[in-house]
Amino acid sequence: MKIYTKTGDQGTTALFTGTRVPKHHIRIESYGTIDELNAFLGLLRDQEMDSHSKKTITHIQEKLFTVGSILATEPKKDSRLKIPRINADDIALLEREMDTMNENLPQMTHFILPGGHPTVSYCHIARTVCRRAERMISYLNENEPLPETLLSYINRLSDYLFVLARKLSKDVKADEVKWIPEKLDQ
Repeated sequence: MKIYTKTGDQGTTALFTGTRVPKHHIRIESYGTIDELNAFLGLLRDQEMDSHSKKTITHIQEKLFTVGSILATEPKKDSRLKIPRINADDIALLEREMDTMNENLPQMTHFILPGGHPTVSYCHIARTVCRRAERMISYLNENEPLPETLLSYINRLSDYLFVLARKLSKDVKADEVKWIPEKLDQ
């Protein structure tokens, strides 16, 4: 199988169903951003961390392929996609993971500046890419409704990545730098 097809040379690409759309179409932007997120999660998973977190990230990466497939399929042709969908159990898994991590983290009293260690920074980058994907998917949903669970999953995933960044900070003994805004005299 050749990787290059030359079919996109005129600025269009095919959805899963074969329908051609411009490469800047919001559907393409949505699943392209999910692909970018998946790549950053791969970079994060390549860092030193506990095996449970690595296993969870791998699971999330697999789910993101599902998300990308759903986004690459027109809703009216959804029945042609023969894979399991994102469901409430997938969302609950992220929530359980966050609850477990939060049990061992100090209470948050301020916003936290991203950084402190490369692993933590990679996690924050993944979180912000996830938020961008969420914005794009939300925009797509306004025009072509998507499964509610898909939107919830991406929203919960960005929360998970924030909590994971805090956990990783603790694991690598990096300081969490609080954002304390300067007070202006009135």
